[in-house]
Amino acid sequence: MEPIVRSEKQLAAAIRRFRRLADMTQGDLATKASKRQATISNLESGSGTLETLFAALGALELEIVVRRRSRGRAPDMGDLF
Repeated sequence: MEPIVRSEKQLAAAIRRFRRLADMTQGDLATKASKRQATISNLESGSGTLETLFAALGALELEIVVRRRSRGRAPDMGDLF
């Protein structure tokens, strides 16, 4: 199931989860995204820039789909995995 992300916290958790599923450390992802490990750590903490976000998404071979919000609440990341 693909996660529904509606907050910085949920996006950070999704990035972290997909990084771990790829069996990558923050350092591995940083190298692949041409960023510093501390920058990836910040991203996974819910802060960072759009540039860093898209670099990480590209390195993880992920993409963002924007659509109208569905009714109801988005499940917590913990509920998805």
